[in-house]
Amino acid sequence: MPIQQPGQQPGHAPAPGQMPGQPHGQVPAHGQATTASGTVQPGLNERLAAEHQLADRDHELRERFLAVRTEVGKAVVGQHEAVDGILLALLCHGHVLLEGVPGVAKTLLVRALAEALELDSTRVQFTPDLMPGDVTGSMIYDTRSGDFEFREGPVFTNLLIADEINRTPPKTQSALLEAMEERQVSVDGQTRRLPQPFVVAATQNPIEHDGTYPLPEAQLDRFLFKLMLTLPERETELDILTRHAHGFDGRRLSDAGIERVADAATILEAGKRVGDIYVDPEVLGYIVDLVQATRSAPSFAMGISPRGGTRLLAAAQAQAWMSGRGFVTPDDVKTLISPAFRHRVMLRPEAQMDGITVDQVLASIIDTTRVPR
Repeated sequence: MPIQQPGQQPGHAPAPGQMPGQPHGQVPAHGQATTASGTVQPGLNERLAAEHQLADRDHELRERFLAVRTEVGKAVVGQHEAVDGILLALLCHGHVLLEGVPGVAKTLLVRALAEALELDSTRVQFTPDLMPGDVTGSMIYDTRSGDFEFREGPVFTNLLIADEINRTPPKTQSALLEAMEERQVSVDGQTRRLPQPFVVAATQNPIEHDGTYPLPEAQLDRFLFKLMLTLPERETELDILTRHAHGFDGRRLSDAGIERVADAATILEAGKRVGDIYVDPEVLGYIVDLVQATRSAPSFAMGISPRGGTRLLAAAQAQAWMSGRGFVTPDDVKTLISPAFRHRVMLRPEAQMDGITVDQVLASIIDTTRVPR
């Protein structure tokens, strides 16, 4: 005797298109699907199709960001950590501070990034005589109308290249504070919004060099990352010289063949996807433990603020998205601690005298903090 499926009327076979277990005569409508129990779920097919479409779009966005890395590599040899750090900052709508001795391609790196992005970009050379209004803009008297009108400064752009930012006095440096944190500028009692996205990519020489001013702590805290550009290894430097021997000139980036592969809409859309990356409570606890460990470290006079913890979280989500994952791992957090924390802490004088560095203390904190399983 044929086995009767649950819900099937005796003497009746399932109708064409009818799932076993459905009431006789009920056929899923177009756009519907049935679960294993036979329950009709309206629109399930559409939702699955939308999820696949979203995954495809995610893949396309991710490929565009990876293409930016490739395009920058046409002009800059090495410095992969700095390139990846800037890409993560774009995803988080954060700002980056690049530090290195003169000649390690700090400015070239940011200029190449601007070439690869279809964004408005402005470069400002920070000098000792630069005034705050030269950056943010100022009220100018119009002799024709007899009125004062606002003239936008170079900060009204998508990508602001602040070249040698520590060569200008703190008063001018602090003019960027409101722009970096709130994406707006207040002049003469009026507030003006900046274009979106807005990212500051600042370069600086080590503070030991003559003619430099240390950045205010409040401004340092506005940077997502402080990225260190180091002197190249032998093979990398040989590659640099080989390129120059074949005619490459960093002053003429148009000859490098850099193509524009991402625009403002791409960056803003990808940023929304990054915010959806899942973070397990154990990983959140790991970030909190790391933050609190900096506050109790004997070598630090000042530890990480809550803002620093939230920025590390955002960067870890961006790292996970760039890696093609929908969740953050402890390794995402560990790899970003140094660039996200090194500019937010302050060494005690005695630690400096002993030759201890910030990165050494951060590495010790990573080693001694329990990692969630």
